[in-house]
Amino acid sequence: MSRQKKVLAIVLAGGEGKRLMPLTEDRAKPAVPFAGGYRLIDFALSNLVNSGYLQIVVLTQYKSHSLDRHLSETWRLSTQLGNYVTSVPAQQRRGKDWFLGSANAIYQSMNLIDDADPDIVVVVGADHVYRMDFADMVQKHIDSGARATVAAVRQPMEMVKSFGVIETDPQDPAKIARFVEKPDTTAPLPDDPGAFLASMGNYVFDRDALVEALRTDNQKADTHHDMGGDIMPYFADRGEAVVYDFTHNDVPGSTDRDRQYWRDVGTLDSYYDSHMDLIRPLPVFNLYNYDWPIYTHQIMAPPARTVRGPNGQAGVAFDSIVSPGVLITGGHVGSSILSPKVKVEHDARVTESVLMQNVQIGTGATVHRCILDKNVVVPPGTTVGLDREQDLARGLTVTESGLTIAPKNYRFEH
Repeated sequence: MSRQKKVLAIVLAGGEGKRLMPLTEDRAKPAVPFAGGYRLIDFALSNLVNSGYLQIVVLTQYKSHSLDRHLSETWRLSTQLGNYVTSVPAQQRRGKDWFLGSANAIYQSMNLIDDADPDIVVVVGADHVYRMDFADMVQKHIDSGARATVAAVRQPMEMVKSFGVIETDPQDPAKIARFVEKPDTTAPLPDDPGAFLASMGNYVFDRDALVEALRTDNQKADTHHDMGGDIMPYFADRGEAVVYDFTHNDVPGSTDRDRQYWRDVGTLDSYYDSHMDLIRPLPVFNLYNYDWPIYTHQIMAPPARTVRGPNGQAGVAFDSIVSPGVLITGGHVGSSILSPKVKVEHDARVTESVLMQNVQIGTGATVHRCILDKNVVVPPGTTVGLDREQDLARGLTVTESGLTIAPKNYRFEH
């Protein structure tokens, strides 16, 4: 019987996340809270662990303190069995530069690959919302004989300028003929004229092939040192890359409704929309799949509670996620996500909003279509999210779609 391939997983978690400002003003993008008690990185790590890959390094760079703390508090595996999730910052091991791109981050951390001595290296991003069985992708990679495999998700043609695009060989639909970052146009899929294959930012490599590609990239002058923009075109041009269609990935407990769910939460609007996906009567993405759990740090807080306010009005929450420690005292909450320890006072209304930990909504306040970061306090009677000009005058961020965002620790003037 042949030896099972040894796999090292590398999670790219150094992203600055400029398009998510102000949520990334004080934290790295993978550390941004999501769906109440989670962090974005929990989805990538949970997918890897559920897939059976328990040797994981997380490459960090920008504003990584809260991310490092979350990893140390949450992701502790059995070291006795040789398992680990470890955070590795930029260390300038190969010069005086910080990470110059996702490929350079791995190149500068080559000692991790040498120490682990894997046969296969799985490289994943840290800021997408999805479920995926990486073991199936790795097996398909091994069976194909290719040196590099990239996971692809089908996206509508109008989104072509937003993703790395995978164009396959007409004679061999599994083989990548061309890999292009955010082109103006591309040919649609033969079996789906309204869609193209977009890179998910998840890769599987033969260890020696990846090391060779990274060393070659480091010696080039005309490179951005990017996994999608430079490393995958390198393999595609050599005829050594294949595509793994996410359509065929099936995790335990998935349903026809959420099986192919994948969301790039790179913008404020997509971050907000992905939250709204969670609270539909039939969620587009189901957090309650106990066969493929999403792990995170469990906050020590009492159960959520709804009680009547001083005027006898009941505290109400419907079509919402209500986390531990939430207290709704005669307030009204609809179609919203309330993170741990949020307080909503009597006669207050919170609708279609995302409230992060420790947010307080005062008596008679109104919050609509907002993202309120940690520790934001909305004073009694204050209205947020209904008057664009007023919110801009307060220094808040307002997107073109009318979504209002208050940064961490923001205080409204009375």
